[in-house]
Amino acid sequence: MSCSPQEIAAEGIKAQEYAEIVQRLGRHPNKAELGMFGVMWSEHCCYKNSRPLLKQFPTTGKYVLVGPGENAGVVDVGDGLRLAFKIESHNHPSAIEPFQGAATGVGGILRDIFTMGARPIAVLNSLRFGTLDNARTRRIFHGVVEGISNYGNCVGVPTVGGEVYFDRAYSGNPLVNAMALGLMETEEIVKSGASGEGNPVLYVGSTTGRDGLGGASFASAELTDESERDRPAVQVGDPFLEKSLIEACLEAFKTGAVVAAQDMGAAGITCSTSEMAANGGVGIELDLDKIPVRESGMIPYEYLLSESQERMLFVAAKGREQELIDIFKRWELEAVVAGKVITEPLVRIFHQGEIAAEIPATALADNTPIYPRETPSEPPEYAQKAWEWSVGSLPPCTKDGILIQGNQRNWSDIVLQLLDSPSLASKQWVYRQYDHQVQNNTVILPGGADAAVIRLRPQEGSHTTQRGVAATTDCNSRYVYLNPYEGAKAAVAEAARNLSCVGAEPLAITNNLNFGSPEKPVGYWQLANACAGIAAACEALETPVTGGNVSLYNETLDAEGTPQAIYPTPVIGMVGKVEDVTQVCGQGWQNEGDLIYLLGENRATLGGSEYLAVVHDVVAGKPPVVDFNLERSVQMACRGGIQQGWVNSAHDCAEGGLAVALAECCLGGQRGAKIQLENGELRWDEALFGEAASRILVSISPAKQGEWEAYLQEQLGENWTKLGQVQGEMLEIVTGEESPVLVATMKALVEPWEGAILRRLSGS
Repeated sequence: MSCSPQEIAAEGIKAQEYAEIVQRLGRHPNKAELGMFGVMWSEHCCYKNSRPLLKQFPTTGKYVLVGPGENAGVVDVGDGLRLAFKIESHNHPSAIEPFQGAATGVGGILRDIFTMGARPIAVLNSLRFGTLDNARTRRIFHGVVEGISNYGNCVGVPTVGGEVYFDRAYSGNPLVNAMALGLMETEEIVKSGASGEGNPVLYVGSTTGRDGLGGASFASAELTDESERDRPAVQVGDPFLEKSLIEACLEAFKTGAVVAAQDMGAAGITCSTSEMAANGGVGIELDLDKIPVRESGMIPYEYLLSESQERMLFVAAKGREQELIDIFKRWELEAVVAGKVITEPLVRIFHQGEIAAEIPATALADNTPIYPRETPSEPPEYAQKAWEWSVGSLPPCTKDGILIQGNQRNWSDIVLQLLDSPSLASKQWVYRQYDHQVQNNTVILPGGADAAVIRLRPQEGSHTTQRGVAATTDCNSRYVYLNPYEGAKAAVAEAARNLSCVGAEPLAITNNLNFGSPEKPVGYWQLANACAGIAAACEALETPVTGGNVSLYNETLDAEGTPQAIYPTPVIGMVGKVEDVTQVCGQGWQNEGDLIYLLGENRATLGGSEYLAVVHDVVAGKPPVVDFNLERSVQMACRGGIQQGWVNSAHDCAEGGLAVALAECCLGGQRGAKIQLENGELRWDEALFGEAASRILVSISPAKQGEWEAYLQEQLGENWTKLGQVQGEMLEIVTGEESPVLVATMKALVEPWEGAILRRLSGS
């Protein structure tokens, strides 16, 4: 009996896809099988619109041990230490149920890490919200931060860094991307491919309930007013149970009795059985009657699509299953033999003694629909119109300021206005809710540098090491909106620059591609060009892609019922190697009298800038273009200066331009600076607030000036500028004969920057 059109549509299956399912099975699917296809053929699981684009990413390199295709990527960081890392999204669940959506996003990414045999050592996040003048945004923001805090703090993994942005583009659809890092504890990296005919399949962890039903399909559809009805698609997590699961899994892996392991994340039992079978070229039989449950009367459809949290599926070596069960029982977790590995490449599900579902594993896991699409040859109208903008459309300005809507504004007022923008302001309201020092390996606290730095403790039997790892998440989505190719290149370059600013060598990336609908020409143009930009940047900077996540259909209906997409936001999570954690840099000035230098060309553009958006309420122009030869040189010069002990502080000059970067260094070090600045051929707002790639602010001891400048000349040629020195208790930018351009006391800088978010949350 065929499924009704309503049942097919409810699972997110297109008519032509249903016909393909019938052809593959040689019959019509039953309800459970239709549900299995619905989740596994969703964009969230099979990347049917994006997979052709992902193939262009470089995925191998001298440090890469495991690339895409497993639960997480793994890189070699030296001294026998291996780092697992991955980023994933929980956008739609967080929009509907912010606390649990964000909390289970953290829980899910942690499972991807310890499934590989790695102990989680850090979490980062990348968050996007609407503007804080909106009550719904404030509620979502509160809930998401609380969810991240609750899960990370309770499970005992430090949240060490990330980014938070606010823009109207995310009002209906927030982005919650979580990244995790882990240090391998097992000799062999645990993979997901099942093997060994007759080997038992173990279900371990928590019980199965009805929470999270169809979460993968839910995550692959646009958000509407009806999405509130999909609350059951949001999972409920238990961080204390996950802590026990981490310890039990790592103990189990060390026995050598686990042949393969897979987290039950999106699509739950369906995903874990089909992917383990397909990755191993075998089949899996599973009996649902043996699955521990917390609700009565569940039917196969509910078992198979449940996304209840803190659950894993193992393939055990035959005869050693009881050894593993005993470990999990000791940790007070469920552990049962629920099936076995078979030679037929099928997922065969039993319920009440009968076959409830029988599907070729590859039909669910890897031989799934692909929709190759033509990238529009012409940029969309919105982009072409934005590129027509020129700086000449702004009011004239002088060193004394600019006339805006009849009001004369000086540059001191404008830098304070930018520091009061929630996207640029201090995020301490957020990160002070996170336990960022649990495990006692956090070298630089949140807000102290452009990247997080974690000490890597040596594994049992290995020698003492000072080695560490740096990590960051980054993306200027406004740049990507205006020019997806150049904006995506810039995201990779800035992530690498963040790592170089703490002295780390960039190794590899994981990415989270957050976009609107790929079925619309504009959405696909953005996605295709952004992927090409990431690929180009990763090739140029030798930072291969080890995995990631695609989150499409991030759209909501406006007041007229028209779908509005978010800004295209390809978040880059990057890790880097730190040879010696005692030689890393923060962003704040360190010593009175230190000399300040700008590495990179002293040029900038206002296209796509924070200044243009915040001060003039204009999103237009062409964003900065990365010159990779200069980018590599600037980053190498910065890292080399840190390793030589010359550089006392380093900070990427990014959103807000030079003036904001200088203010951030003052705020970070609680010290002022006097800067001599010439605008040359630039307008004064371009010189102060224009943005560019490949620029880093550093400070050094005056005693090192001679050797430092000789080094810069050798490394960068003329692409560096001595700007001034650290002094006093104000930021002072002058030109020529001490003529003031911008003057702000430390107190004046602190007030808007430190309180911007809290003031908006409290309605003041």
